[in-house]
Amino acid sequence: FQAEDGIRDSVASRGLGDVYKRQGPSIAPNGPQISPAAITARNMEKTIHDQLIDSNAVNVLRHSIFESALLGTGIIKGPFNFNKTIHNWSMDDGEKVYEPYEKTVPRIEAVSCWNFYPDPAATSISDAEYVIQRHRYNREQVRELASRPFFIPEAIDAALKEKPYYDEKYFESAIYAEDNDPLYTESRYEILEYWGTLDAYLAKDIGLELPDDIDNLDSVQINAWILNNKVIRCVLNPFIPARLPYHAFPYELNPYQFFGVGVGENMDDAQRLMNGHMRMAIDNLSLAGNMVFDIDETQLVPGQNMDVFPGKIFRRQSGVSGTAVNGLKFPNTAPENLQMYQTARQLADEETGIPSIVHGQTGVTGAGRTAAGLSMLLGSAGLSIKTVIKNVDDFLLKPLGESFFQWNMQFNDDNAEIVGDLEIKPKGVSSVMQKEVRTQRLTTLLQTIANPMLAPFIKIPNLIKELALSQDIDPDQLVNDPNEAAIFADILRGLNERAAGTETNTNSQQPPGMGGNTGVPPGANPMDASGVGGGTIGVGNSPVAGETNFTGNNDLS
Repeated sequence: FQAEDGIRDSVASRGLGDVYKRQGPSIAPNGPQISPAAITARNMEKTIHDQLIDSNAVNVLRHSIFESALLGTGIIKGPFNFNKTIHNWSMDDGEKVYEPYEKTVPRIEAVSCWNFYPDPAATSISDAEYVIQRHRYNREQVRELASRPFFIPEAIDAALKEKPYYDEKYFESAIYAEDNDPLYTESRYEILEYWGTLDAYLAKDIGLELPDDIDNLDSVQINAWILNNKVIRCVLNPFIPARLPYHAFPYELNPYQFFGVGVGENMDDAQRLMNGHMRMAIDNLSLAGNMVFDIDETQLVPGQNMDVFPGKIFRRQSGVSGTAVNGLKFPNTAPENLQMYQTARQLADEETGIPSIVHGQTGVTGAGRTAAGLSMLLGSAGLSIKTVIKNVDDFLLKPLGESFFQWNMQFNDDNAEIVGDLEIKPKGVSSVMQKEVRTQRLTTLLQTIANPMLAPFIKIPNLIKELALSQDIDPDQLVNDPNEAAIFADILRGLNERAAGTETNTNSQQPPGMGGNTGVPPGANPMDASGVGGGTIGVGNSPVAGETNFTGNNDLS
């Protein structure tokens, strides 16, 4: 245990790179190959996955991706330090005692595009000099800010004593369904959160402690919260290196604007056509589906009720010829409108790049009626989705992964096996489009081991690990390293030899409980070949005509 603790201490102080002293491949021809950087990267990947699951980040990402498809841009904020309460129970004198504790974990949150105001001249989050997030808090949420780090309780109390101020925007009545109720917004506070640069001399005037090498003409990164024209928090950017803690990713990239293009904007023209033709079809059916009457009142007895109902009787005047009541039917133009609706729907598929076959369209004809044709159609339909996933990779997963990596480097002191010089590589497109192909290729390469001439040229341990990873299997849980594989190979070899030895003894010895080999029974002739008990085993010799026991003899005596 001392040696293990010593290794752990060295890992905690220096990381895995210094634990393995020798660099390069193993000296032994078949020795294990150790890659500290790969091990560190794998540990970091597991740590970030656990943190995402632990902070319910899946729901946050789903919310942001939905807004990206709806409005064109999704925004993720974070990660930030969050003290999560861990529910812990321990035994004390035979009784369970509840002893919760807090654990610092990274947490992200989704920010709506309606409440996000970036630098107007910026075309991406990396190009933005500052960003402003708009919050809508009630009184209890504002009061809870006083307990958070670096907020000024006196400024918050002064703001709470004043009347709440909230500037309701023109779009809020539609997206929040408030029906322009003034009583609702009177109980809300508008808080502006600023992340960006500030001149150094202004930062010194408000009391921020700056490094000595910062000149008055320089600028610093700060975070400020403003409530009712009062600064309730103003600190230097706590992240190292300083960065804006927002990640904006477009559904479809617009290179000239900050916000991207969503599905709704792509299919706007086709959607207007579909709405117009469907409305025309419904309006026409409201007339074509009912009977319209033409009534000549001069042929009817005056004073009659013109309401039409089943069994209605119209009284005519005598001596007047012609039909007094005529039924008219308007022509039905709904089929033509529905045909134009289907054409506009197909146009929407082309505009959005999302064919109807992707979301379960039935009645597929032509090439889609065969398995190969349907596979080809689905493969073509996935090309546009591949572009969207690539945008998510480049503008969300990669910067978010880098932010989590930097957070762990700065704040995570529990796991020293993740310390290293790593680079984030998103695999969204490869996992969606190439995972099955990669698995098939690895399986094909694994089959070449059956050829004894090619087996020495394949790194079997690495191949098995890559095959497990391509199938979303943790290799550390199910795949042995070369040393463990050698131990298990010896165990299996011993079991096989024991089983083979038992089988050999069984075949060469008389089964237990059977009589021994006593030779030819008494009175038997061992040279008799008739097969009737003479001591040999066989079918005997066939008798011929005229010999004894030949069934064709006529001698019945």
